[in-house]
Amino acid sequence: MSLRQIIEQEIGEHGSIPFSRYMELCLYHPELGYYSRNAQQFGKAGDFYTSSDVHAVFGRLLSRQFQEIWRAVGSPAEIEILELGPGRGLFAQDVLAWSEKKFPEFFRALHYSLAERSAKLRTQLRSVLARYFENGVVSSVEENVTEDHVSPRLRPWFTDASGVAGEAAWSRDAVASSGSSDSFYVTTDQLREGVPSVVLKNAIDERALAAEVPVIVFANEFFDALPVEILSQQGALRISKKDGRFIETWAPSSAEELEFLDRYGVHPEAEERIEAPLLANRYMARLAASVRTGIIIAVDYGYTRSEQLAGRHRGTLMAYRQHSATPNPYEAPGEQDLTAHANFTALSAAAGESGMQVQPLLTQSQFLMGIGESNQFADAFEDCRLPQERAKVALQLKHLVTPAGMGESFHVLMATKGLAPPQVEGLSGLSFAKNRL
Repeated sequence: MSLRQIIEQEIGEHGSIPFSRYMELCLYHPELGYYSRNAQQFGKAGDFYTSSDVHAVFGRLLSRQFQEIWRAVGSPAEIEILELGPGRGLFAQDVLAWSEKKFPEFFRALHYSLAERSAKLRTQLRSVLARYFENGVVSSVEENVTEDHVSPRLRPWFTDASGVAGEAAWSRDAVASSGSSDSFYVTTDQLREGVPSVVLKNAIDERALAAEVPVIVFANEFFDALPVEILSQQGALRISKKDGRFIETWAPSSAEELEFLDRYGVHPEAEERIEAPLLANRYMARLAASVRTGIIIAVDYGYTRSEQLAGRHRGTLMAYRQHSATPNPYEAPGEQDLTAHANFTALSAAAGESGMQVQPLLTQSQFLMGIGESNQFADAFEDCRLPQERAKVALQLKHLVTPAGMGESFHVLMATKGLAPPQVEGLSGLSFAKNRL
């Protein structure tokens, strides 16, 4: 059965589904979802690439920043890095190798946890990072997840044909067999209250080390891949089917969706669609509340509310396939990446309201330049032996930090807890801090 058929079957059994549910299935279905099928979609030869695909210097610079954070919290005997959505493990590999080589004391204190939902990618992570798994430096948090962690009161969220929220007639066993036990959930109480929202089981609940051990949570292009609601003046988008194709219908927007737009975004104008990344906000809030001592670093492309009010980033949902973009998310379910820009105003508020100190938003350029300035990016050029090698690396570094590359389109959100202001202000990544919130 194809993913399109699976989605059609779900619609047939339960009625129209929220766009967030459609996006979840397209990206995260355990066998046929985009991130579950294989790893060939990653990298320059695939559908998209991340900063780690450009050059190892991205991981090396972050390794330097992580070591500074370890120093800032008092150089404890243990510290954990929890990476959300590590993909193929290139970033983790670069961080671990550089830390072991350049910062041995930090490396001895480090445990690196990988939160990856895709079983196929977890297999690849074990291969790429085999040595570190074998010596206990690395672990996968999913390996510790059992069905006992899923409350029997949790069910996938569906709507009936009229768009009214209602509990799906799924048993706990059916949820498990569908592969949805590691999926997005809402409580039955919320369903009765008509709350059209979803909650992702949070990876930080499955940390390898004790909760009191300082933690660095790193999320590179993670929040842009979480399902979003789509809103227009007609209401909230629902997906149904007719004559063998998906069709769009609309249901009244919920109070939560409208409040999100009031606080963090803009209301759609005529013929306009706006994303409401409710799940991303819930994830950040729970993540931030769970941190006792540590820092969250989120790197993503995104926007602030002020930019939306100025007329930019108003409707950012896109589908990507082989580096080509299309606004049509229904063209190839499970075979194209679906993504929406991160709302940094909302993410910052979620972190702040959960007890974290949110730092001024940075561009990736400001962040990396701050880290690399002290040694003139020696981390990038150390392995270069010939002038042409140095020239090639210089071009790759330029792509990471200049406006023409990824430097200005990507931003860095840093939020801390349990660190004194002088400790935070001394981090090199914040050297070029510029308040944009």
